[in-house]
Amino acid sequence: MTTDTVPAADIEAIERIVATVERTQRAKDADGFLALFHPDALWTTAHGKVLVGLDEIAAFTRAVLPAADWDGQVTYEVVHTRFLRPDVAAVKIRQVYHAPEGDSEGSPLYVMTRRDDGHWLLHVGQNTEVRTG
Repeated sequence: MTTDTVPAADIEAIERIVATVERTQRAKDADGFLALFHPDALWTTAHGKVLVGLDEIAAFTRAVLPAADWDGQVTYEVVHTRFLRPDVAAVKIRQVYHAPEGDSEGSPLYVMTRRDDGHWLLHVGQNTEVRTG
C-alpha cells in the first residue's frame, strides 16, 4: 500500500499526531503527550529503556518530561510513512534537538494504529539516537 492509495485525511491525521508530539515535548506537557498513546503501547526510549503499556509509559513520562532540562527546542519531521494496512502505519521521524552547544538528532520509528472512529494513536515507538563520526 502506498501513500498514493491512502486517504489524504489519514496522512494529515498522522502528521498532526507527530506535530502534537513536538508541541507536547516542547511544552513538557506529559498529559498531552500521553493522550496520543494506545493503551497497549510499547515504547523504547533513545537510551534503550523499554516501556510496556500506557501505565509504564505514563509513569516514566510524568517523572522525566516535566523535569527535563534542555536549553533549546526540539523539532519533529515526518520523513517517510509506510501503510502496512489501511489502519496501521509505520512512520519514520527526523527529530532534532536545537541547543546552544549544537544540534543532536534522533531517528524515531512510530507504528501508529487507527481506531474504528478514525482517530490515530501511537502504538509502538522506537527512538534511536543518531551519532555522527
